[in-house]
Amino acid sequence: KGAKASANIYSIIETCKVNKINPYDYLKYLLNHIHDYSDPKELVNLLPYNIDKKISSN
Repeated sequence: KGAKASANIYSIIETCKVNKINPYDYLKYLLNHIHDYSDPKELVNLLPYNIDKKISSN
C-alpha cells in the first residue's frame, strides 16, 4: 500500500513539474478544493494539467 501511495504522489508531483506548476501550490490548492467535488468522476478536473494557470510557478 505504501509503495503505491508514494508512486501516486510522485507521479502527481512530476506532472506538476511538466506543466510548470509549483507542486506545493498545487497540493495546497488540491486540499482546499477537493471537498467541492462529490462525484469521483469529476476529480479529473483537479489533476495538475487541468488546473488553472493561476497557481503556476511562472
